[in-house]
Amino acid sequence: MSYKIYLELNTRRLYLKENGITINTYPIAVGKPSTPTPTGDYKILSKILNPGGVLGSRWMQFTWSEHGIHGTNQPWLIGQAVSNGCVRMYNNDVEQVYSRVSVGTAVIIRNSFSNPGQPLNPKDPINKNKSTFIYTVRKGDSLWKISRRYNVSIQEIKTLNKLDSNTIYPGQKLLIPTRN
Repeated sequence: MSYKIYLELNTRRLYLKENGITINTYPIAVGKPSTPTPTGDYKILSKILNPGGVLGSRWMQFTWSEHGIHGTNQPWLIGQAVSNGCVRMYNNDVEQVYSRVSVGTAVIIRNSFSNPGQPLNPKDPINKNKSTFIYTVRKGDSLWKISRRYNVSIQEIKTLNKLDSNTIYPGQKLLIPTRN
């Protein structure tokens, strides 16, 4: 299996792909303006199980300057630009990514991608019983409008995207469940 991690900084999303197919997408926190997350092409250099503290339950280093993808003990900050250049994830999410990738896995970081995700692979156990697509929020959108447009509940959208509030912003990528 060939995994790659794609980090889209302006939408604050991590895309985990297997053999070119997006198998899941996760909300992330990124570096603040004074200490931005670096863009470029990297590889996982090391992995640490249960580093603790601000690093949460998993650590995956991708630069020799000690930038990494890790969990957090401050989950309310996910979705914001608050770190010293690292990428923070919910502990539950980083554990899923950590279990799938190895040292040497590609990490591609850009401010934005033209097409970062595709529909999730429903055969992947992580997406069992999920059929989704990625929606890019437009100016004037609200969760209520999106939920009505695609005939899903606001709570389904919030749960799938791990949103703690109804706040969304133009350019943000949201997973939207489809009806089979």
